[in-house]
Amino acid sequence: MKIWGSRPLLWGLVALATVWMLVIVPLSATAAPYAGYVIDGRNGKVLYSENANTRLHPASLTKMMTLYIVFEAVENGEIGLDDLVTISRHAASEPPSKLGLRPGQRIKLRYLIRAAAVRSANDAATALAEAIEGSEARFARRMNRTAKAMGMTRTTFKNAHGLTESGHLSTARDMTILGRHVLYDYPDYYNLFSRITADAGVKRVSHTNRRMLRSYHGADGIKTGYTRAAGFNLVASAERGGERIIATVFGGKSTASRNAQVAKLLDLGFRKAAHRVALAPPGRPPYLGKLDHAPVAIAAGAARPAYAARTVRLATAAAVRKSLRPRPRPGAEPVAPAAPVMLADTDGIERAVRDAAEATTTEVAAVEDIPALRPEPRPKTIPDTEPAAETRVAAGSAEPEREVVTRVSTSDGRHWGVNVGRYPNEFKARQVLLRTALSEISTLDGSLRKVVRHPTGFDANFMGMTRESADLACRRLQARQITCFMIGPG
Repeated sequence: MKIWGSRPLLWGLVALATVWMLVIVPLSATAAPYAGYVIDGRNGKVLYSENANTRLHPASLTKMMTLYIVFEAVENGEIGLDDLVTISRHAASEPPSKLGLRPGQRIKLRYLIRAAAVRSANDAATALAEAIEGSEARFARRMNRTAKAMGMTRTTFKNAHGLTESGHLSTARDMTILGRHVLYDYPDYYNLFSRITADAGVKRVSHTNRRMLRSYHGADGIKTGYTRAAGFNLVASAERGGERIIATVFGGKSTASRNAQVAKLLDLGFRKAAHRVALAPPGRPPYLGKLDHAPVAIAAGAARPAYAARTVRLATAAAVRKSLRPRPRPGAEPVAPAAPVMLADTDGIERAVRDAAEATTTEVAAVEDIPALRPEPRPKTIPDTEPAAETRVAAGSAEPEREVVTRVSTSDGRHWGVNVGRYPNEFKARQVLLRTALSEISTLDGSLRKVVRHPTGFDANFMGMTRESADLACRRLQARQITCFMIGPG
């Protein structure tokens, strides 16, 4: 009794009980808040929403934005896929999940992209950020600038990997918007998010969400995320029969329960989505270049960075658009406008010139080998090889009915098409159309290759197909790892 009556011991027991109730119990019994969001990926229509605007920890969903900016930088010449990136001590020290990079190690950018997309490697994400903007802090500012341009109104990024940091928050709605931009803005890279395994240079890595990709029919991405503060997060996309659904879950209690909830939301989306919907991709945010980048003055003969060259071209184009043109003199006949000049890369131009020169040489040789031919004079009278109509009628032979040829009917439902991506210029779009047509002749034969200009690029479309042939073509192209979306009538 004397021991239990001891006041210091009593207060110690009370303190221990308080610690148990306030720390140990909440950590084991509470979970991150739940949020869910589902949209029709074709037009962005919301099909389900719960706590979708609540600011929560995104965890590694953050890497979608990291990779989006890397894709942007590669496309605009800031950096190349085969450029070697030197790993900093800061990047190498990031906690798992990681690729295991060492300070001073040099590795190609393409391997860092694969490691971040497939393995969700934090050291690779930080290395990508430093390679693009010089430091992770500057890269985070560029992430926020891009997020704002996309309409992600409740997102703030503080790092490139998504590990918990004060103020690093997003929402289920904003992450769904980001996932849709990754899908439509950079379709050439989207297949990275569905690879079960990938070569990351130093080793082969496995996808963090391979169970979902293997078990859910039509699933092809996009990104997982987990921290203790965030719970188990996932932005998932699936395509079935030309219908595309994107679902996001925050705050799952485990990988299995999160995947089950996402599958449930995807099923809900496919049930509620309209069967025929006109494809309306999101508008790509404008390319603003490196953070705080100003046009570079380049001396004559000096090497010109690709992003600087592009800045000069854009400025020149703007100046030309604003310049005044002289009006034609009275009575002068209007001159037909010159055909638009299509810009291609230097290798493409050299190939075209070389092919044209070889073709010309071949044609000249062929002409020299042909003996001189002279046209024979026409006969003065054309012999009448058939009896006159009156003679045929008199002989009792009925005149055959004349066959009238008209336009091919479109009543068989050839109002469908397929889209194989959006590209920065018309030359690239036509190049992809030709390459795709050659790789899938059996299903695309008879379709019309069409490039449609949009404010954010040039869509490469195959048109004039039935719904069945368009669906078959898309499935066959996706089996070849070629991005493809059906386009409905209208």
